[in-house]
Amino acid sequence: MTDAIHGAKAPAASARSGPVSSLYRAVWRWHFYAGLLILPFLITLSITGAIYLFREEVDQLVHADFMTVTPVTEQRLAPSEIIAAALAAEPGRAVKYTDPATDTRSAEVTVQPETGGRMAVYVNPYSGKVLEVRGDRSTFAWTVRYLHSFRYFGATPRKVIEIVGGWSILMVLTGIYLWWPRGQGGGVITVRGKPGRRVFWRDLHAVGGIVVGGFLVFLAITGMPWSSVWGAKVNQWANGNNFGYPSGVRVDVPMSGTRLDDVAKTAWSLEQARIPETAPPAAGMTPLGLDAAVAEFDRLGLHRGYTVALPSGPTGVYSGSVYPDDLSQQRVVHLDQYTGKPLIDMGYADYGPLGRWLEFGINTHMGQTFGVLNQIVLVLVCAGIVALSVSAAVMWWKRRPSGSLGVPPLPSDKKVFVGLFVLLGIGGILFPLTGMSLVAMLVLDLAWQRFRAAHAT
Repeated sequence: MTDAIHGAKAPAASARSGPVSSLYRAVWRWHFYAGLLILPFLITLSITGAIYLFREEVDQLVHADFMTVTPVTEQRLAPSEIIAAALAAEPGRAVKYTDPATDTRSAEVTVQPETGGRMAVYVNPYSGKVLEVRGDRSTFAWTVRYLHSFRYFGATPRKVIEIVGGWSILMVLTGIYLWWPRGQGGGVITVRGKPGRRVFWRDLHAVGGIVVGGFLVFLAITGMPWSSVWGAKVNQWANGNNFGYPSGVRVDVPMSGTRLDDVAKTAWSLEQARIPETAPPAAGMTPLGLDAAVAEFDRLGLHRGYTVALPSGPTGVYSGSVYPDDLSQQRVVHLDQYTGKPLIDMGYADYGPLGRWLEFGINTHMGQTFGVLNQIVLVLVCAGIVALSVSAAVMWWKRRPSGSLGVPPLPSDKKVFVGLFVLLGIGGILFPLTGMSLVAMLVLDLAWQRFRAAHAT
């Protein structure tokens, strides 16, 4: 007897063949539901994720006209002069200055106009020529990033990230059970048949799933920090009670209500970290100015390409932050705007254990930890996920009865659902939105069974 969806042999008949076959059918049914729910999203996430892995290279190619400059022998302009040039082209209040990461990169100034959203002004740091004025975070790479995270579609659609991540893990686990060798001669590590046959697509899906499955689980887990429910709650827990800064890093200074993620791109672990406040200035004290603040950041050794968030008032601070591919170079420094004294100076080594592990996973997820090799491996994984999704769709299309959805049949022994739902329920508790979607799918499945039973009599 062959499996209707996989073309593989059913479990061998024995004294336990009933329960084993029923469990197989139950797992198969929910593996099908998982795929039905998330495969379109997996394809979208894989394509946008593969592009975003090469975000810097693509941005430098697409936006070469304003991101790339020709170095000259003259010294670069002072940051204050670069900001003055930016404000002449886009009037408003300068809120952020981004130091050029290399000698061939333009400087970026973020401006808040009197009306409307923030604007990004790109300036040649040697001549002061304004090269481009556009909406903040509107480059090709940012567009792909927002598509990948569903941020373009609002807060509610972003919850899909958590649902897809949780179901991806469940789909891989159920897929491993279905793949597990049960005496078949092929389809374990080899692909049989030709593309015209269903067994070819079954084997391609099964073998490809085993190769890609571990990577898919890793990407699902490391992508969870961006989800709006699970990610937000874990972020708050990871930050603890010291405004996101471990004990010993934050000095005894007042903290503002502004969070680091509100003013500049930051590490996930520090998104909720509050920005300190400068003590009210004494009589006669004047701000040190951006040029002196940048000189201090350079003296402290911040990696090139750092961003400086400018003080928004008399108690504001200069916040320098940089998050390069090298985790050890991640750093955020807040300077007193009058004395230049570092109020907080924190790097990757100062994160707690959970923060370091999460940042390592996120960094690897973004293709940064292991350089080009990291990018190449993840591009191949993304291609493999797309191939898995396509093979699943073809396999389903070839086996489904005409005019039917082709849902795998119910197991003869309904008791096997108990153990399966306990396992699925554990995953649902860990990932709440996944659990809610699982309950919704269960209700729909039961309703559909009752509907069919009613119309069959």
